[in-house]
Amino acid sequence: MGRHTVVRRRSRPRIASALVGIAAAAALVAGVAVVAGVAVVGTQPSPAAVRGAGQPAGRPAEATPPPARTTTGPVPVPARPGAAASDPEITIAFGGDVHFTGRVASRVTAGAGADALGPISGSLAAADLSMVNLESSITDGGTPEPKQFHFRAPAAALDALRASGVDVATMANNHTVDYGSVGLSDTLAAIGSHHLPVVGIGADASHAYAPWYADVRGTRVAVLGATQIRDRTLSSWTAGASSPGVASAYSDRLLAAVRQARKDAQVVVVYLHWGEEGRECPSSAQVTLARQLAAAGADAVVGSHAHLLLGAGWLGPTYVGYGLGNFLWWRDNATSNDTGVLTLTFRGRRVVSEAFTPARIDPRGVPMPASGDVAESIHATLRRVTTCAGLADHPG
Repeated sequence: MGRHTVVRRRSRPRIASALVGIAAAAALVAGVAVVAGVAVVGTQPSPAAVRGAGQPAGRPAEATPPPARTTTGPVPVPARPGAAASDPEITIAFGGDVHFTGRVASRVTAGAGADALGPISGSLAAADLSMVNLESSITDGGTPEPKQFHFRAPAAALDALRASGVDVATMANNHTVDYGSVGLSDTLAAIGSHHLPVVGIGADASHAYAPWYADVRGTRVAVLGATQIRDRTLSSWTAGASSPGVASAYSDRLLAAVRQARKDAQVVVVYLHWGEEGRECPSSAQVTLARQLAAAGADAVVGSHAHLLLGAGWLGPTYVGYGLGNFLWWRDNATSNDTGVLTLTFRGRRVVSEAFTPARIDPRGVPMPASGDVAESIHATLRRVTTCAGLADHPG
């Protein structure tokens, strides 16, 4: 994953709940929700624009800094436009694919949900913002779609992720509509009534492609989600002008949404469901899309789906992470148990450093922080797969 730098992680501001409630009440008058010290601005007059106001973020009281990726120290990066030394630094952390099926079904209630992701949640909570892919329909009804695998979870899964340190999830993937129209309706209802913002899905295209915005210490961040996996979900359940579904990476709407977000935010992040299962190198479709998103103004493009870690680095000034692997997963060694948390540090609109906290999925399906020989093995894998990613080890 390019040069291995150590990111200085910051604990999120701890604000007394009474003060948060007061701030949230005042902010809501102005149309802004305050979530654990982060101002969240919605792009649409929906529950997602204000959910979480005055609610505790469910962060652990203390987050233990994860191990560095390598034994080397910080590597300086060249100065470049868009990253002035005076700009504040913020961090955004990413995990891979998550669901609550099979052996991980009980994680929804583990530690009242706060322990759903296990100790790796400390690495997510330590960043200013964090994100995963929730690869599941949120329903207990519906009819299974004609496909091999079906994943579902209760609405409490959204609360469990939030309690585990996740700030926003993408649900643009090939399992969000595993239970047809009823399952999709239930999923949208759950999203609308819970406190975890979700991107990449919506009641229509305007909602599915809409970014989620957050203001972090004066830096406005836009987060979008989309799927590039050609399957039943994309062919039958892509969101339309007046129909619900997921955001498609093949639609011009995605690039248009990124261009608009570029005008509205300092940092633009796109989380994709992309790649080919079991393939270590990015596909031509991934490479093409990464270039298109970079040209449209994305500052970071990350994703998952291949069930293993893929290479990462810089495409000009844009950071690209082709594959985050499985994270909380139902099946043992589904191609690979190697995983981890990618943390990017932004200054202005640019990624100035990256760090990867290695983890390995244990027999319970939980990503456990790795150390010693296991951690080095995962780092070695990342170095190997990065050679075919066609990315630079520093920003251009």
